[in-house]
Amino acid sequence: MTAKPLTAVAVAGAALLVRRALRRRIRVSPLWPMPTLAEPVSGRPRSRALRLLVTARHEVAEGVVRLRLEGGELPRWEPGAHLDLVLPSGLVRQYSLCGDPEDTSSYTVATRLVTDGRGGSREVHEQVREGTEVEVRGPRNRFPLVEAPSYVFVAGGIGITPILPMLRALPEGAEWRLLYAGRTRASMPFLEEVAELGGQDRGRVTVVAGRPDLDALLTDLPEGAAVYCCGPERLMAAVEERVPHVRLERFAARTVRDGDPFEVELRRTGRVVTVAAGTTVLAAVRAELPNTLYSCEQGFCGTCQQRVLAGEVEHRDELLTDGERGDSMLICVSRARSERLVLDM
Repeated sequence: MTAKPLTAVAVAGAALLVRRALRRRIRVSPLWPMPTLAEPVSGRPRSRALRLLVTARHEVAEGVVRLRLEGGELPRWEPGAHLDLVLPSGLVRQYSLCGDPEDTSSYTVATRLVTDGRGGSREVHEQVREGTEVEVRGPRNRFPLVEAPSYVFVAGGIGITPILPMLRALPEGAEWRLLYAGRTRASMPFLEEVAELGGQDRGRVTVVAGRPDLDALLTDLPEGAAVYCCGPERLMAAVEERVPHVRLERFAARTVRDGDPFEVELRRTGRVVTVAAGTTVLAAVRAELPNTLYSCEQGFCGTCQQRVLAGEVEHRDELLTDGERGDSMLICVSRARSERLVLDM
C-alpha cells in the first residue's frame, strides 16, 4: 500500500476515535463545550454497575420483603455496607446489605413498603419478583463497624438490616446491647434471629413494640462504647440528642426546617436562579436546565454532583468525602450558607 492510502486510513481512524470521544463527553455533560472553565464533574458515576438477578423474594414481616440478588462472583463487603438499587423505572434507592459478607455469590437486602413515600418501595413490592433483573451499584460503606470495648445498638423497624451483620461479626465475648423497636412485633423483621444472637443473656436484647425508653438504655454508657443507630429520623434525632457521638445510617437527607432563600449562578450559561426556602437547588436548576442529571434525590448516588466555583455550601449529603466537599456539592439535597453559590454549569 502506498503512502497516501496509509495516510488516509490513519486520518480516518483518528477522526473516528475523536468522534467517539466527543459523543462520550457530551453524554456526560450535555452543556459541554463551554469556554475557559475546567472540566465539570456532573454525572460522574460513583462505582461500577452490576446486573443481578432476583433469585428469591420472601415477606419476612408485615410490609417487609427480602430479596436475594445473584450474578456471579460479587465484590466483597463489610457489615454496615449498602447498595444502590436501580429499579426497573430508573429510580435509585439505597438498601443495607443484611446477608453474609462471606457469600460472594449473592447479596441480600430487605425493604419496607412506605405507602406515602416517593414510590421506590412500592415499586420493589409490586414489580420486583423472582426473575427480575436489576442494576446495582456498590457496595459502599459509610457505617462501618469499628473496634471498641463495648457496643450499643439502636434499631427502629427496617433499621435492623445494617445492624444484623454487625451483630454476627462481633468477636466472641464482646459486650453489646441492642434496643430493637417497631410499631408492632408483626412489622419487625428478623425478630427470631435477633433473639438467637442474644443467646442466654436476656438483658442483651430489648424488643419494644411502641415508643422505646432511650434514657434507660443510653444513660451511664460504658466508657468508650460505640453507639450505632439506624431507623426513622425521629428515633435517630432522639438518640443523637442523648449521645452526640452516635454513628448513624441515613437513607434520606436531613429535613431543612429553616432554610433561607439564596441565589445560584450557573457560570457556563450565564443564568442566575433563586432557590426558595422550601425547594432544592436541583429543582431550581432543572427549571432552567431540564436536562440536568439526577437520580436518587436523597444525597446518596452522586449523579447530581456539581463543581462549586464560589460560595459556601451547607452539605447535607451522605456520600461526598471531605476532599470532594471542598469544591463540589450534591445539588439534590445540599444548600448554601452564603447568599450566592456559583456552579460550573
